[in-house]
Amino acid sequence: MLAVRQALRRSQAADFLSAYLSTSPAQKGFGNGCRSHIATSASAYAVGDSTRTGSLDLFDRQLKRAHRNRAALLQIADDPLLVAVTEALLDRLEDCNRTFPTVAVLGGAGDVVTSRLSNGRAGITKVLQMDISPGMLQRDQALAQASAQSSAQNRPEVHYIEGDEEFLPFKAGSIDLIVSCLSCHWVNDLPGMLQQCRRALKPDGLFLAAMFGGDTLHELRVSCLLAEEELQGGVSQRVSPLAQVRDCGSLLTVGGFNIPAVDVDDITIHYKDFQGVVNHLRALGESNAVRTKQPLMRKATAQRAAAIYKERFEDQDSSTLPATFQVLYMTGWAPHASQQQPARRGSATVSFEDLQDALKEQSDKTGTAK
Repeated sequence: MLAVRQALRRSQAADFLSAYLSTSPAQKGFGNGCRSHIATSASAYAVGDSTRTGSLDLFDRQLKRAHRNRAALLQIADDPLLVAVTEALLDRLEDCNRTFPTVAVLGGAGDVVTSRLSNGRAGITKVLQMDISPGMLQRDQALAQASAQSSAQNRPEVHYIEGDEEFLPFKAGSIDLIVSCLSCHWVNDLPGMLQQCRRALKPDGLFLAAMFGGDTLHELRVSCLLAEEELQGGVSQRVSPLAQVRDCGSLLTVGGFNIPAVDVDDITIHYKDFQGVVNHLRALGESNAVRTKQPLMRKATAQRAAAIYKERFEDQDSSTLPATFQVLYMTGWAPHASQQQPARRGSATVSFEDLQDALKEQSDKTGTAK
């Protein structure tokens, strides 16, 4: 009977996924008790595809997969940084007056996001959680199963898909909401990825994303640069390049989204020592993955970087080392006729000069009345 139930569950899951994936997934395994399974999309095998043209190839996606596989063994459940970013991102759902039955969660803080879509939040009933790392998917599935057994939360139906954000496997117009929490900053062709997200969304579907911005880890960046300059007479890129807040609005527009919105926030985490910073980055899967190979930092240089970090940035009150994470939040909607549209150019009936004169006249009257 157990074998029959497992076969039936596989068949039902495959039928469900066929409605959302553009190619039939290869079944890799099924969980028990939380209605979830892991599938491999065709996009998973396109990682590092050298046939792409017209796009940057800055990051080594195979190396990033290895980083996330390692992080699956190191990362604690509900990491404070991941929780803070996820909750700030998902708070935007509270401002929406519509529901999102089917959600795609892309990489990054996958389980942290999925676990906070429970109890019918925003009308969510099904989640497609995708990650480039099979190890991270297996970890997240195990956490979901443990939570289902120990918690009264009503989690949505979750399907785990191994795939790459640069080659989304979703059918056009099949998803109500896409959430990408801390994975976009490792994508080579970010405008192309955003265009794929917009195509996958149903009309009036919502895209939510959070990624690290250019001021992230500026303390670590400065310390490494000064140490290398001092001891080696040159510098290497030890922290990956990141997007600036001024770029995000243009990225959403190029991606084809309406009503784009961008917010920025700085989150500071305090560590006991320099090694604590490095260890946390490894546990997050945030080690440098720039394709251009950098020479390993010499032991003496690393020790000097740690000393500079302490000299320049130590919090004197707590004797801890702060690390700043700049988080860029992006919101965009797939086009729909019901959305507010900009007025046709030249349709204005009042000039800016007339408006300025009217405001000045009103201000003068108010001043006279006082």
